[in-house]
Amino acid sequence: MKVTVVGCSGSYPGPDSPASCYLVQATDALRTWSLVLDMGNGALGALQRYVDPLQVDAVFISHLHADHCVDMTSYYVLRKYHPTGSQPKIPVWGPKGTAKRLAKAYDLPRKPGMKEEFSFRVYDEPIEIGPFRIEPYEVDHPVPAYGLRISAFGKVLAYSGDTGPTPALLDIAADADLFLCEASFRSCDDNPPSLHLTGAEAGEAATKAAVKRLVVTHVPPWHDAQTIFAEAESAYDGPTELAAQGTVYVL
Repeated sequence: MKVTVVGCSGSYPGPDSPASCYLVQATDALRTWSLVLDMGNGALGALQRYVDPLQVDAVFISHLHADHCVDMTSYYVLRKYHPTGSQPKIPVWGPKGTAKRLAKAYDLPRKPGMKEEFSFRVYDEPIEIGPFRIEPYEVDHPVPAYGLRISAFGKVLAYSGDTGPTPALLDIAADADLFLCEASFRSCDDNPPSLHLTGAEAGEAATKAAVKRLVVTHVPPWHDAQTIFAEAESAYDGPTELAAQGTVYVL
């Protein structure tokens, strides 16, 4: 399984990265399968460096804040009007109301909205696509939001999405080979509850879940990322990295 950081800037795009987007790929006896986790501001442009957008097999939207989904409006244009002709629908998983929200974001009528380009589905049971198994877990955020546990060929990628501290993180990340965990807050600040994690909380979750590698992501550009990274590193005694646009992890 290969994981490419397409975008990792928290809350809005930064000078060095689009907002949240991750490309997850694996090759079986048939072909290479490509999943996209989130499609935040600016993500579609960067995604094209790593995969043909017409070769994406499915998209998973963790929640409906713009920094995780708004570039689906551009992806809709690409698939609808591409000069090679009509493109097959691909599945898009997300919280309830994803189809309606994305149609509204592009000022489309609710029917058909984007339903001729995408097959919208709501998170429920575990999902099987090619060699992948994707398990969604509801996390703690002001809107319905999900973290994802993705496995293939005996390896596990855990993705926190956006969340405050929640026991669900331990289910998502248990023994994961790679834990992409958001850390948007600093411990020294008076942070609102049920919104995001501090660097220390990300490290603590990684420790409790016994993950093999922690990658701290979703740091907003208004913070010094090294401060949040240092918190995470102090709370987790294992390989720890700060997410950077273009980094590739092979599990």
